[in-house]
Amino acid sequence: MEIKIGTIKQKVVIAATPDEVYNAYMDAKIHSKFTGGKATIVPKVGGRITAWDNYITGKNLELVKGKRIVQEWRTTEWPDGYPPSILTITLKKVGNKTELTMVHSKVPKVGMKSYADGWKEYYWNPLKEYFESR
Repeated sequence: MEIKIGTIKQKVVIAATPDEVYNAYMDAKIHSKFTGGKATIVPKVGGRITAWDNYITGKNLELVKGKRIVQEWRTTEWPDGYPPSILTITLKKVGNKTELTMVHSKVPKVGMKSYADGWKEYYWNPLKEYFESR
């Protein structure tokens, strides 16, 4: 079986500091609150993560507070035989906001459009709303 993979790249600007965005993503309570799905996160390298009521599972590969999150990541829809994807989130201060750059590599091509849309609908838009509503 040939494994066909691709990469999703997205950029979004959020009205919060890089530390606040990092904390929202890495704190299970805040993550659950802004996404609306239960998350568990052990916020250290090697720590296990789940999101959206165990739809997403993985582990932290690299963590630099306020700057970078790298995770191994897969969903319950992952095709058999596919390795986990690599999610890299980079945070950069731009004025009084944060530019979040997401690169999601090794994503099964069969689900790429759905995952790309899902990031916007289930993560970036709710994250923006979370900070705009405070």
